[in-house]
Amino acid sequence: MNPSYRCWAEIDVGAFASNLAQLKQRVSSGVQFAAVIKADAYGHGLTAVALALKDQVDLLAVANAAEAEDIRQAGVETPIMILGPAISEELPIIVRERFIPTLSTADEGRRFAELVTGPALDVHFVLDTGMGRIGLWNGEAVEEFRRLTQLPQIRVTALSSHLPVADEDRDYTSDQLNRFRREAEQLSGTLPATILNSAGVLRFGHTARVGDVVRTGLALYGISPLPEFQSVFRPVLSFKTRVVLVRILRAGRTVSYGRTFTTSRETKVATIGAGYGDGYLRHLSNVGADVLIQGRRCPVLGRITMDQTLVDVSGSPDVSAGDEVMLIGRQGTEEILASELAQKAGTIAWEIFTGITKRVVRVYR
Repeated sequence: MNPSYRCWAEIDVGAFASNLAQLKQRVSSGVQFAAVIKADAYGHGLTAVALALKDQVDLLAVANAAEAEDIRQAGVETPIMILGPAISEELPIIVRERFIPTLSTADEGRRFAELVTGPALDVHFVLDTGMGRIGLWNGEAVEEFRRLTQLPQIRVTALSSHLPVADEDRDYTSDQLNRFRREAEQLSGTLPATILNSAGVLRFGHTARVGDVVRTGLALYGISPLPEFQSVFRPVLSFKTRVVLVRILRAGRTVSYGRTFTTSRETKVATIGAGYGDGYLRHLSNVGADVLIQGRRCPVLGRITMDQTLVDVSGSPDVSAGDEVMLIGRQGTEEILASELAQKAGTIAWEIFTGITKRVVRVYR
């Protein structure tokens, strides 16, 4: 622990292998894995995570060409797929670097084809089976796929779709997977599929066939989208800060902006060196959020501010300035998961991770 750190995130890179092993147990041998590392690897650090995973997965998946370029410039040669549609400025980058774009239409394919001078560019063709974000619905896709495959500069290597409720609606997802398989067979009976996400692998991993690509995101980072599987995963990230001041407030004192909390008794209050400017969400104010200090849960008091947060340490008489504070992670027998904070803040674990800001130092071990 470096004493110069005021607020930092420790990334346990060894946990990736453990989490991948759990996911691989749920699919057949021969299924390919794409690690979703978009949005700065869910706040864990894009290039560092790419370097850690480059020999453990078959592909890396990002949102755009800029993320893909950063990975390639770090010396990572693992194939990189781009999950979202490309804007015109990204096309020459994707073609030059041989990234794998995701296409919804033949017109997108033509724009790429005009720039291809060497071997055909590998692409994934996406079907809309319920997400409504990209891709074409069943009947619309047939003609577009035929036109796309007539372009000699383009080679479709997989058929793709996305599961919007794999963690919420088992029946809908089961039906969606069946529809996708039927539509994929109609287009091409030989192309691999890429549709299962983390929740999809956990619930429907048995449906993946040899050669298919599964896209693992949240579970790779050690948080299960399905709470019943959390015990088998190892959280990769711990989010930490320090106690910067300790004071005694008498009964009747108000705390923080808006004076939304008033002490009912003499209270030992610690000021900690993190706030919403670091990614500790303001929505965690006055909702029963805790931090861990000396292995004990300490309640957050009043509104979280940009740079500091106040917590009740009355139950920890030895707390003093400099003590480590766990915002996300384990201390002793207590643990606060990103999913716990998400539930209290009315959001999702993905946003908790991606909201950890750049001024939080990432430390890899």
